Amino acid sequence: MASERIFLHVLANTALANITTAFVWFALTFWVYIETESVLATGMIGGAYMLFIAFGSILFGSIVDHHRKLRVMLLSGTITLIAFAIAGVMYLLLPEPVLLELTSPWLWLFMAIILAGSVVEHMRNIALSTTVTILVPDERHANANGLVGTVQGLAMIVTSVFSGLAIGFLGMGWTIAIGIGLLAISLAHLMTLRIPEDVVAVDPDDTATGIDLRGSIRAVLAISGLFALIIFSTFNNFIGGVYMALMDPYGLELFNVQTWGIIFGVASTGFIVGGLVIAKFGLGKRPIRTLLIVVAIMGVLGAIFTIREWWWLYAIGTWAYMALIPAAEAAEQTIIQRVVPLARQGRVFGFAMAFESAAAPITAFLIAPLAEFFILPWARSSEGAATLEPLLGTGEARGIALVFLGAGIVMVIAAGLAFLTRSYRLISRSYEASAPAQTTTDGADGESTPTTAATRSGMTDAHGAAARDQSSMGSVSEGGSEATPPAGSR
Repeated sequence: MASERIFLHVLANTALANITTAFVWFALTFWVYIETESVLATGMIGGAYMLFIAFGSILFGSIVDHHRKLRVMLLSGTITLIAFAIAGVMYLLLPEPVLLELTSPWLWLFMAIILAGSVVEHMRNIALSTTVTILVPDERHANANGLVGTVQGLAMIVTSVFSGLAIGFLGMGWTIAIGIGLLAISLAHLMTLRIPEDVVAVDPDDTATGIDLRGSIRAVLAISGLFALIIFSTFNNFIGGVYMALMDPYGLELFNVQTWGIIFGVASTGFIVGGLVIAKFGLGKRPIRTLLIVVAIMGVLGAIFTIREWWWLYAIGTWAYMALIPAAEAAEQTIIQRVVPLARQGRVFGFAMAFESAAAPITAFLIAPLAEFFILPWARSSEGAATLEPLLGTGEARGIALVFLGAGIVMVIAAGLAFLTRSYRLISRSYEASAPAQTTTDGADGESTPTTAATRSGMTDAHGAAARDQSSMGSVSEGGSEATPPAGSR
């Protein structure tokens, strides 16, 4: 179909933009740790990144809902390009010793500018999730989301390998210059694309165009069990915050920066394999069940892949963890794309991103200083090493391994308890009940007939026509009264 071909173009363009921002992001983390040897600094970088996403995602979701998706992507790419250009000017003007002084504001400002440019890129990712609803038939949403996971995996491989090589051989200055060039190419390609189905869908309950927190909450609570789904998804982010703070320091304890970049890149092929599996086979009839099973397995991996300071165990465990991430991400996206109207999807995706992202900074901000000042010194003392040796073996990074072990155990317990909740049953029923309205199938030959964007979003024909009328004027509806979420919407 023509619409699915357009989706592939949008996906490829987003892949280039994601690769570029991740390339600079990984390089920043490597560069700061190598030059300062501070776990606290890398933990603060990771925590600030997720915190920026948490605060910005509600705004991003509102922007996506109130504007054409292609324009949102152009805006996101332009802001990121400007941010990286400012960082490049700072690097040229400031001597590196001054820029790397932990007590100086220049390092923190430099990191904040790069992180801000990287965070804005997530507005494009929210828009991409809504283009799945617009351009891909409902019965293929899980497969399309699997392709998104594959693209993310490709970005992880390319950036982790080349970020390490770039910092090792070229330095931070040339790394930023490469990022600026690739972003310019991405924007140039994006300007050549057209999405005929890209309209501003009308939400009759919509009255806000800015940071629509109230509308985001209303959209989430309107679907039974949807808020619980978002809670379930944060389980993955709990251990994600631990990884954010300590995964790179652990890898850099085992390898030099170039080798760690390559090892992490090879391990990230798991992301591609996992995404391709979802693209081929989907997620099954109950994606929420798939999500919780995957989270439990992630917890087991997090507990054991640093149980001994063996490089091959760390590499294999990282690969397996990466292979599971696309299933967890695709499960949540597939459910939201089916049960939430298109006119509200941007705010729901933004709210979910904000809520889930908040979990990682909490753990990162807590774990980084605890590891730096308490856990690592104790684990490296003679008393601590002797205490940990029967369980975790010996080595300089046994304190980090202890943190991974505890986080993994908590993840497994949390996922198991989620199966017993009423909310788990509610969201499962909501997903299954929405299926007949989302897809029409020709019983004679089994061919699926794609629905229109308006129909897939659960809107009436009148609202769909209104959306087309609004798009032709290039405006967004400002009218409509606020709706009260139905009772028992949780």
